[in-house]
Amino acid sequence: MDPASRAKSVLARPNHWLDRVGDVWLVRVGADRRRRPLLRLDAAQVQSVRREPGLLPRAEGGWWLAGAGMDATPGRWLDRQQRMGPEGRSVVVSVNRGESPIAWLARRKGSDGLPFLSGLEVTAAERLREDFEAAAMTGQVTMDWTALPRDRTPRGPGSVPPSGLARRRVRQALRAVGPGLSEILEEVCLNGSALQAAERALGLPSRTGKVRLKLALERLARHYRMA
Repeated sequence: MDPASRAKSVLARPNHWLDRVGDVWLVRVGADRRRRPLLRLDAAQVQSVRREPGLLPRAEGGWWLAGAGMDATPGRWLDRQQRMGPEGRSVVVSVNRGESPIAWLARRKGSDGLPFLSGLEVTAAERLREDFEAAAMTGQVTMDWTALPRDRTPRGPGSVPPSGLARRRVRQALRAVGPGLSEILEEVCLNGSALQAAERALGLPSRTGKVRLKLALERLARHYRMA
């Protein structure tokens, strides 16, 4: 078995995930980063895994193998992960590794019988997620997008690496959506959290996350000049 195939086989096991430390890619199991990694991968092997079957960001950092442990039931949230919530307290969030929250919501209908999310809103969410994954796969990603360095001097078109461009696009999109709404995009679109889990993580009243997400996606679509 070649190294990339072996990596895919190992990552397909429950609770196995891909981590990055500097320029080193590591296959880990469990939540304790102090444990010795199972495998070390080079960039070519990681790209092979990313192409097929793909990688999904973990809320705590790192990546899951797409489809690993996927349940056939659409919209069922499979993973329960511990994160730091409001006021510094530890909270448990639910993450669906089989289907993204946006894909699940795109199939939901409101009381009027119409889809809850429009096609433009779904497309905008996917565009934001693609930029996030491009930044994550080629460099360290922090959710504190406002802390990313801003360009202060003119540069040539080829001087900024793709990861930097992707991070810049994510930062600009979240800034355009604005405070109070961008946070729900981070939780649902980027972290892959279920709506109820996002509400808990952000300290929002129950059932308000759906409304905020809808408004945030409307602004995001306008930012991308889709609407």
